[in-house]
Amino acid sequence: MKITIYCIGKLKEDYWKSATAEYSKRISAYAELDIVEFPDIAIPASASTAIEEDIKNKECAKILAKLKPNDYVIALDLNKKEYDSVAFAAHLDEAFARGGAAISFLIGGSLGLSDDLKKRANESISFGKMTFPHQLARVMLLEQIYRAFKINRGEPYHK
Repeated sequence: MKITIYCIGKLKEDYWKSATAEYSKRISAYAELDIVEFPDIAIPASASTAIEEDIKNKECAKILAKLKPNDYVIALDLNKKEYDSVAFAAHLDEAFARGGAAISFLIGGSLGLSDDLKKRANESISFGKMTFPHQLARVMLLEQIYRAFKINRGEPYHK
């Protein structure tokens, strides 16, 4: 099994890096994991909606260029389908079956994902209606992937 996480923005703070490293290490016992970061573009303080949309499109075009036509892609997108941890674990197993044992996750920058990238995704999921920093979303995704592997194998961790 292989998981690739495409992210806009690099982790700057050590606590995000530490959490990402810890969950990446844990996941490596179950699957190959690759995290691909793309730099975010600075957003001017007085940016219009059109400028923000242009920035989002430029950021996401880098991810779109890396995706292969047969990649099974799951986008993290506000206000999409929500799962509890047990349902996400079952869904992840199903997604691996559909994706040929490889899944790509997409995490946008502070402006989110472009419409083109959302359309390319095979599906979109949400961590809820609250807004989270994209750095935290990465850690949350990694923790939930790890939890899903533990649940699916009946191993202790999930409470």
